[in-house]
Amino acid sequence: MRHRGGSGHIDLPDAPRQVSDWQTLSRLVPYLWEYKWRVVAAIAFMVAAKLANVGVPLLLKDLIDAMDVKGGSAAALLVVPVGLLLAYGGLRLVTSICNELRELVFAKATHGAARSIALATFNHLHGLSLRFHLERQTGGMTRDIERGVRGIESMVSFALFNIVATLIEVLLVLGVLGAKFDWRFVAVTLTALALYIVFTVLVTEWRIEFRRQANQFDSAAHTRAIDSLLNYETVKYFNNEAFEAGRYDESLERFRLAQLKSRSSLALLNSGQQFIIAVGLVAMLWLATQGVVQGRLTLGDLVMVNAFMIQIYIPLNFLGVIYREIKQNLTDLSRMFVLMDKEREVADAPGARELAGLEAPVVRFEDVHFAYSPDRPILQGVSFEIPAGKTVAVVGPSGAGKSTLARLLYRFYDVGIEPPRSPAARGSLPPEGAVADLGRPGVGGRITIAGQDIRTVTQHSLRRAIGIVPQDTVLFNDTVAYNIAYGRTGASPQEVEQAARAAHIHDFIASTPQGYQAMVGERGLKLSGGEKQRVAIARTLLKNPPILIFDEATSALDSANERAIQAELRQVAQGKTTLVIAHRLSTVVDAHEILVMEHGRIVERGTHARLLAAGGRYAGMWALQRNTEEKEP
Repeated sequence: MRHRGGSGHIDLPDAPRQVSDWQTLSRLVPYLWEYKWRVVAAIAFMVAAKLANVGVPLLLKDLIDAMDVKGGSAAALLVVPVGLLLAYGGLRLVTSICNELRELVFAKATHGAARSIALATFNHLHGLSLRFHLERQTGGMTRDIERGVRGIESMVSFALFNIVATLIEVLLVLGVLGAKFDWRFVAVTLTALALYIVFTVLVTEWRIEFRRQANQFDSAAHTRAIDSLLNYETVKYFNNEAFEAGRYDESLERFRLAQLKSRSSLALLNSGQQFIIAVGLVAMLWLATQGVVQGRLTLGDLVMVNAFMIQIYIPLNFLGVIYREIKQNLTDLSRMFVLMDKEREVADAPGARELAGLEAPVVRFEDVHFAYSPDRPILQGVSFEIPAGKTVAVVGPSGAGKSTLARLLYRFYDVGIEPPRSPAARGSLPPEGAVADLGRPGVGGRITIAGQDIRTVTQHSLRRAIGIVPQDTVLFNDTVAYNIAYGRTGASPQEVEQAARAAHIHDFIASTPQGYQAMVGERGLKLSGGEKQRVAIARTLLKNPPILIFDEATSALDSANERAIQAELRQVAQGKTTLVIAHRLSTVVDAHEILVMEHGRIVERGTHARLLAAGGRYAGMWALQRNTEEKEP
């Protein structure tokens, strides 16, 4: 969605890539066909229900004609109608039972398909790159998934049990009319049906754009509401409640106007449909009435024709609604399939193997160039090594590329894949496993762990071997215990408590009324910055990987807690290959090697003592921080 600053005006949200309805249906069929016997059984029940339904007017004709017997005993007159009445009631009962059995048998198929598609979409979204998730609109995306899943069930029900069922019934009725009467009855019925369907499809196709716009503005409104509520504190900081309400109301107003267009055009559709039905019904009854007057048809025939017309026209009354809903459900489903079709910028190469040699892993960055976009180079020929069991620290000003090292090591981005050149090109990513030309500016180099290029191993095994304490800790809206145990799902309560003690947060947790079952709130907002960071440290300690990354791991802690946790982190890092990204130089004085980065390049390297003795950039940073700390109360 594009936003024009200043006025608060919004453009129409970007429409998704258009996919034909047949393509969408072809994508859905395999999920339904997993329940093939249920699909076949449901179709059989549907056909049986329609056969019984068509038999009802035939029995009604016989019943009317039986009552018109001239002469005969009273017993004979009574027996015939009673038998026909019982048969009539039996057919009605069979129709109802078959319809219920159809719904019962098919329910598992529709719910199962919806579950499978939703799960596949969820897994695919987790497999997409960090770039996609940084650019996403969470509210709109979740709304697309929600509508897509809901649309599966209603679309299958409408398409199979309304459109197809009505078509079967129409064919049966045409067969009966052609067999019992002359061609004019069939011609009138077919003409009315053809006009009805053509009119409905044309008007509905015209109206579908209004519904599509309404959905897009609905997603836009939902996105704005979610974004505003997630940033509740920021809204309060700047006293912008009225501004946010205005932006949300603007989206709601556009949604309302699109809905009004949809509703007003519906009146035209319904009026035209009723006119066609009325003309067709009058023409059929006129032919039947003439036949009765001329003695060619019985009174029962007239009643049967009327019953047939009612039976096929009542479902047709809803054809416009059903067709519109099917089209909208297909649109919603196609939006979800478009999400599933987004290619993974970072994907396992064909034949990728498990990361090995983790007993004493050596991490190397070899002439790494990287850019998030062509006009934003971040790393320019960075090369260094983290020896097995040693700690290498990276320091430097903001924007130097320090945190990018951690993202590349985690393979949130791949070295050697050229960044998209424009927003329009962001959907045109290399195929899975492809590596761009390493000779192009802004891309190139490689990262290895234990001598293995991380692009050749599975992402799961790579990330299993690395633990990180990020600078910005985001927690799940669950318990403290859940968030710590997330480092190793399945850990025992004792192991969780041990990790919390090591991160110096156990005493705080124990002091709360709910203890480890205390809820941390949305994104952990019930905890302070230092408490969230200590939970993140405990989570990583519980994971206990061979490679550690500390990205400003103690930036939100006070000096006393920082010193205590720094000692604990040094102990934890013993024997592990560790990358420390730091702003406070006092936290990295014991590192095996310190790298000073500026503008994506390493400008100095060495131990703390050697860098101070050199009197260069690091020595200046050290002196500046020491003076600042001495001035603080």
